Amino acid sequence: MPRYYKLTDDRHHPGRWHLRSPVDEHGQKINPWQFDDGRWIDPVGTIRFPVRPDGVELDFCWAAFSILVVNERFVRLFERLDVRDVQFIPAQVDGHAGPRFILNPLRIIRCIDDARCEEVQYFTPEDGQPEKVGQYRVVAGMRIDPTKPGDARLFRPWGWTGALIVSEDLKQALEREHITGTRFTEV
Repeated sequence: MPRYYKLTDDRHHPGRWHLRSPVDEHGQKINPWQFDDGRWIDPVGTIRFPVRPDGVELDFCWAAFSILVVNERFVRLFERLDVRDVQFIPAQVDGHAGPRFILNPLRIIRCIDDARCEEVQYFTPEDGQPEKVGQYRVVAGMRIDPTKPGDARLFRPWGWTGALIVSEDLKQALEREHITGTRFTEV
């Protein structure tokens, strides 16, 4: 049976930097939620990330709103591994040289195994958000059905798109390359 892992930001990396909300070249905030939709984005202008506090650069990290930001080394690894269903959107981090990229996963898969999760809650009419009724409100201790992803190696789970799921071979490759900023939890 294939194994999958939730890839998250190592928030405990000593002295690490913290990236803020993305802005355009004029300093205007851009919509952070567009990177959760699983669709190709044609960026307009330069996307920048303010950093505060500044610190150790990471190969992989979450900016505000769980936007996935990676460096060129990360991108080259994915190219060598022929990882598809992903877009790397050029970006900059204020005060830091070198290209950065927003990792935009292009695949969303209905795969959460409610019965095996620690806790799952759905929005109800009583929550006062009618547009969300029937959608996930809480997913704790996420588990997925490993038969659902098929050949996908990187994807977001339908209904809980803030999570990023990777296949075991990608996890192992990221660990072999000592990509900084990563944490893995089997799902």
